Amino acid sequence: MSPSPLLRIFGLSKNFGGVQAINDLSMELVEGELLGLIGPNGSGKTTAVNLITGFVKPTEGEITFRDRDITGWAPYKIVRLGIARTFQMVKPFYQLPAYKNMIIPLYSPRVKQMTGGKYGDRDAKALDLLEEVGFERDAFVAYKAASALPQGYLKRLELAKAIALNPDLMILDELFSGLSLAEVASIVPIIEKLRQEGKTIIMIEHRLKELFRIADRIVVLNFGEKIAEGTSDEVMESDAVKKAYLGAEA
Repeated sequence: MSPSPLLRIFGLSKNFGGVQAINDLSMELVEGELLGLIGPNGSGKTTAVNLITGFVKPTEGEITFRDRDITGWAPYKIVRLGIARTFQMVKPFYQLPAYKNMIIPLYSPRVKQMTGGKYGDRDAKALDLLEEVGFERDAFVAYKAASALPQGYLKRLELAKAIALNPDLMILDELFSGLSLAEVASIVPIIEKLRQEGKTIIMIEHRLKELFRIADRIVVLNFGEKIAEGTSDEVMESDAVKKAYLGAEA
């Protein structure tokens, strides 16, 4: 028997005024899978993630996580249940040192629930997490104000905050955006390690070459609708995908 899906989306739609941002989207995600969510700019990828994580409420449809209906739940309830995300536009506490930016996830109800309130030394835990995503502890980068960090480190900080919540499902919204090839190459092993630890991951990406190397399955959106689903080779052979990316004559 195939495993029950960790996440199930059925008939999901979202209208913003007269704009149909998501139209009748259905998909499933099994535990331990890495799903790539791709599509041209404006295709509805981030709206789909905002619906899953509670930042916007659907017009129609249903979202279930571990067979529990979470449609329209508030973001803090969804995080506590075990879904964490990163944001495409990072917004750290710029005046605080990088490791102090870890305060909110490490003091969260989710972490309290999982540790029984026994947090331990949270500064040490913050430094360990930052080192895990590529902060060089000996170089004191973790002690620098977030305002002094380049984009690569800010993206790593965003990832560390999500990891700190020990989620069952991680949603990474354009984690590779703005990074050099070398920076992306150094982050890919971190994602692969998370998978080895049993994490289920959704990645929204425009860096398709890098995404295709690690994704189990790809879902393609265009104008808010799912136009293809399958392996990377299968979706890129789709005429609908070629048309979406390359134009009508593709």
